[in-house]
Amino acid sequence: MLYMLKLGGSLITDKNTPFTCKRHLIKRLAKEVAAALREQGDLQLIIGHGSGSFGHTAASKYKTQNGVKTKQDWLGFVEVWRQARLLNQIVVEALITAGIPAISFPPSSAIVCEDKQIKSWDISPIQTALKSGLVPLIYGDVVLDNQIGGTILSTETLFFYLAAHLNPNRILISGIEKGVWQDYPKRTEIIPQITPENFTQVQSSLYTSSCVDVTGGMYHKVKSMLKLVEQHPHCEITIFSGVEPNSVKKALMGKTNGTTIKQ
Repeated sequence: MLYMLKLGGSLITDKNTPFTCKRHLIKRLAKEVAAALREQGDLQLIIGHGSGSFGHTAASKYKTQNGVKTKQDWLGFVEVWRQARLLNQIVVEALITAGIPAISFPPSSAIVCEDKQIKSWDISPIQTALKSGLVPLIYGDVVLDNQIGGTILSTETLFFYLAAHLNPNRILISGIEKGVWQDYPKRTEIIPQITPENFTQVQSSLYTSSCVDVTGGMYHKVKSMLKLVEQHPHCEITIFSGVEPNSVKKALMGKTNGTTIKQ
């Protein structure tokens, strides 16, 4: 049984304060993941995390996602890489301290894109790590691009590419919101389920979501998720909040609230 878990940038950092992470929350989440792995002996897990107020702050300044050409652009590219790596190291340390055999696979060192689309990524090290009982860790990162010099790939984009090759049972996307809201910003009604059949009815709500960053808003992410579950009908994707204690552990144990995207 293979799950993919994203710890959103909005969850593990303060997006309103540049370069500020929530260390106590990250440590708590790591302990929840460790507890779930102990109780679910057959669970294989890939963890991803967003860059939040680390990578997105620098990315917004330099517009790295749109391409890299000038010397100043490349300095910005390196700064986004540095900030994303700093946050990744904090997450790695928390996971290992909690007893999780986590090992990081930086996208910037392995992926080449063509106009923002992944052209090549040797995922065999990740597959071997899973077989060895390790927990691969990836994250939103800069990557080189043959056409536009460089860009940024979100954790979701990385997950969807891996899902096409690894066929996970579930993809869990945890952030600060309890799911996809029917009535944002009032936040009184969650859309419990999104499918290809009801997407046209709910899509107007996605444009008003607060979950917008340099790697794309909720509308585009949900469309990508729907495409994925159509291609892999056995896979379910759940968007939920990781703020409440034990919410991530429960999700890994198969008990999730929030919004489920399925075929």
